[in-house]
Amino acid sequence: MAEYAERHRAVWPEMRQALRETGWRNYSLFLRDDGLLIGYVEADDLAAAQAAMAETEVNARWQAEMAEFFTGLDGRPPDEGFLLLTEVFHLPDNERESA
Repeated sequence: MAEYAERHRAVWPEMRQALRETGWRNYSLFLRDDGLLIGYVEADDLAAAQAAMAETEVNARWQAEMAEFFTGLDGRPPDEGFLLLTEVFHLPDNERESA
């Protein structure tokens, strides 16, 4: 986990650029001590952003580098192992406190 976190402190500039260019915004990863990894990303169309990213050469290299940190993917790259969560509550930034 320490190595995984270290690699993400130094994400390649070309990987960061590819994420932006393919529609990924406000992307964060959170790693718990027991290995649970949670990601948050905003995109106008997540499926399209994922598909566009899958077409990039830099993503293929990055996924190959990260594969050693993941289990249970049956040979798929780590970015194909996403489990989507359903939002059940959201407090908007611009919501004002009611009187």
